[in-house]
Amino acid sequence: MLVDNINLTIKAGNGGNGSGHLRRDGQTAKGGPDGGNGGNGGNILFQGSHNVTDLREFRYKKKIEAENGTDGKKQKMFGRNAVNITTLIPLGTRITDMKTKTMIEITDTTPVLMARGGKGGRGNVEFKSSTNQTPTNFDTGEKGEEKYLFLELRLIAEIGLIGLPNAGKSSLLTVLTNATPAIGAYPFTTLEPTIGMLGTHPIADIPGLIEGASKGKGLGIDFLRHIEKTKILVHCLDVTSADPQQAYDTIREEFRAFDPLLLNKPEYIVLTKTDLADVDTIKKVTKLFTKAKKHVLTSSVYDVKKVDALKKTLEKLLTETLTVV
Repeated sequence: MLVDNINLTIKAGNGGNGSGHLRRDGQTAKGGPDGGNGGNGGNILFQGSHNVTDLREFRYKKKIEAENGTDGKKQKMFGRNAVNITTLIPLGTRITDMKTKTMIEITDTTPVLMARGGKGGRGNVEFKSSTNQTPTNFDTGEKGEEKYLFLELRLIAEIGLIGLPNAGKSSLLTVLTNATPAIGAYPFTTLEPTIGMLGTHPIADIPGLIEGASKGKGLGIDFLRHIEKTKILVHCLDVTSADPQQAYDTIREEFRAFDPLLLNKPEYIVLTKTDLADVDTIKKVTKLFTKAKKHVLTSSVYDVKKVDALKKTLEKLLTETLTVV
């Protein structure tokens, strides 16, 4: 099961208290201040990772809490600083602070400070002066930051395979990459996005969308948002469909309802299951979309030459698109 959005509380460590100790031992009855400073509380950082694919780690883990710094002690002993916590999350994760509504997105592997630990309090040795030789005052440690976050994963894939259920997306992903999505001759075989690699380019099989997806029907909005991160859309259309134009328009209308900017992404139509259609049908459907100035490609997972040609075409299109961007 893909876990792609979670609520999470993070709590950085508190700073340790300073010590207000005055030196007392066998040789010294009324010594000066020797209370050390408290240690700093632990910070909490998030870091993007190529090895983490979703947020399932947080499905039952709802809070990350760093340790507190330890208190200062006598003999000018400073408290220990707490260890920082670095949590790995998938690249493409969007993090929203639910209180301030500020948002950041993790797009690389640079650690990001999310909650700062409290600073340790000063011990009384820090308050000694020419006019106050025996101060007993000290600072308590600062509180560490606590935040309530919403994490939402938006898959980072350069190519997104889209289309109605059972349009052949999973089968196409299998022959284009080494990915192994579930494949079946029935709708909704794919229940979560699957990513494979076309050379050095990530390509995602986005689960089938239906009319009303933008309102949460079928697999709904959860998967529409994954399309936002893609560079190129490959719209898979079953060439044997009774009405390919309606199938195409259904997906485009859901894009328009969810986010009209999706309509501006470079899009290429791939006619799938061409092994099940005659030449005249393939030509008719191809002409239908080329007349509308759409880029149309054909494919059959059983035709090695067509698959190789499609790979080369997609790699070329990606190179051109990414160069323009």
